[in-house]
Amino acid sequence: MNLKCLITDDEPIALEIMEDYISQVPGLMLAGKCKNAMETMSFLRKETIDVLFLDIQMPGINGIDYIRSVKNPPAVIMTTAFPQYAMDGYELDVVDYLLKPISFDRFLKAIDKLFNRNISASLPGGQEGLPPNPAANYFFIRSNLDFIKVAYAEVLYIEGLENYVRIFCETQTITSLGTMKHMEEILPVQSFIRIHRSYIVNLEKVSGIYNYLFRIGNKEFNIGKSYRKAVLDRLKNYLK
Repeated sequence: MNLKCLITDDEPIALEIMEDYISQVPGLMLAGKCKNAMETMSFLRKETIDVLFLDIQMPGINGIDYIRSVKNPPAVIMTTAFPQYAMDGYELDVVDYLLKPISFDRFLKAIDKLFNRNISASLPGGQEGLPPNPAANYFFIRSNLDFIKVAYAEVLYIEGLENYVRIFCETQTITSLGTMKHMEEILPVQSFIRIHRSYIVNLEKVSGIYNYLFRIGNKEFNIGKSYRKAVLDRLKNYLK
């Protein structure tokens, strides 16, 4: 699932930079570019977008006044050279406020906030990653400054580490800021099951189940007491 982006800025170089940044991030798709608020208004009458990258100081209506005039605006990330408008932006509940010149690293931090907000609205739990595509056989997960594509079939198990998760795959191990709750929500329920507060396992990779132990390769996992009934009920259905 790609988030459709619209850039509004009266500076051609700023438009090019934001377009380039958007093109580098999986999960973002550029829907259009506008030079001012009036063009943006016209564009949004015809198309729906998920996020608006909006400059403030532009000819005619400035970005702040434009957002105030919109009844149901999309998510907004302000892009401006003027720090004095930051309070106005946050009062309007913008996702982030980026000061020009905008580095790619700072852009990615804003995108993190955007994805977290989007996930909180549609997929409760929150996670430093991208919204999953139900039709796909993979998902993207955030690790440091990269978005890593992970095939569901490659995942062996996931371990929860306080505010982080560690995804153990056949060929790599990925550590990402996030929660086990969200991992439960983005993994296919037919293949993955949470057996412990700290572990989710891929049933396709389980080599054996002994009493209250799951085995994947040479590693064994205890089924947590509070998870036992749900796990056993699930296994009955899975083994039918």
